[in-house]
Amino acid sequence: MYKRVIRPILFLFDPEWVHYFSFAAIRVLHRIPFMGGLVRKLYSSKKPSLQKEVFGIHFPNPVGLAAGFDKDAKLFRELSNFGFGFIEIGTVTPKPQGGNPKPRLFRLKKDKGIINRMGFNNEGVEAAAKRLKRNKNIIIGGNIGKNKTTPNNNAQEDYLICFDVLFDVVDYFVVNVSSPNTPNLRDLQEKEPLTALLNTLQKQNNSKPKRKPILLKIAPDLTDTQLSDIIDIVEVTKIDGVIATNTTLARDGLKSNETLTSQSGGLSGKPLNKRSTEVIRYLHTHSKGAFPIVGVGGIHTPSDAKEKLDAGASLIQLYTGFVYEGPASVCNINKKL
Repeated sequence: MYKRVIRPILFLFDPEWVHYFSFAAIRVLHRIPFMGGLVRKLYSSKKPSLQKEVFGIHFPNPVGLAAGFDKDAKLFRELSNFGFGFIEIGTVTPKPQGGNPKPRLFRLKKDKGIINRMGFNNEGVEAAAKRLKRNKNIIIGGNIGKNKTTPNNNAQEDYLICFDVLFDVVDYFVVNVSSPNTPNLRDLQEKEPLTALLNTLQKQNNSKPKRKPILLKIAPDLTDTQLSDIIDIVEVTKIDGVIATNTTLARDGLKSNETLTSQSGGLSGKPLNKRSTEVIRYLHTHSKGAFPIVGVGGIHTPSDAKEKLDAGASLIQLYTGFVYEGPASVCNINKKL
């Protein structure tokens, strides 16, 4: 029903408007008595065979919601009812920021992709942390970044602020230095500044009574040499894993019209599937499985999910696939797994 009736109607409207409309609809739906339990019964799977222990956390299933969908932690409880084993909020920044000018979100329907240049629009880390204090049993990842106005040489301060504010309300952290939509952010992926940033966060992490896992989210556009550097950095800084991958700047082989494909921003969805799998396989093979990898990028079907896991991912995340395939997508993947 979603793909035949609901999606064609939603896709008639502006993508960003539809995103917020869908949020409101899900929230209203869950205010109806017993509806949350019904959604959970329809879409959740509690098979013991799906459970996984990764970087010290027990996941009920390996399928999570990627960062960017619930940036401000406004809907994590409701979204978890659709079967996600974990929810990643963010990217959040120390101060609220409006993001880039609109329009900044574009559907590539012929390619089952999305181009976004949102620019870390969020209400700030304090607002997200306040909402997460109401969480009871949902595994939450905190995806953290820097404000647009913060120069790279002061970036560590922004990441530390987010880290400290979220520490008591998330289960793991994701350091986002790979979004293409904040000017010069990807420069922080270079070996020297990235090592310094992760070492600073690890020092703060190790000063806590009980540390939290720290993951690094990387771009799909890195060369093999840069990916080898990432493996070295993980080993040196002793962070807990890598999320592969963020959105891509590449535009190869797209079928949608040039007005859409020429938009600046990061491309996600089906066109990213092959490259993200290549990155996962490279990291897993060349590190000899030394650290967990969370696979994200172009996962729309159960076979896409299995491909990522076979390439070396321990967990996977959806975003664009959830938009295109609908609320049953998580359940369908878990059933197949």
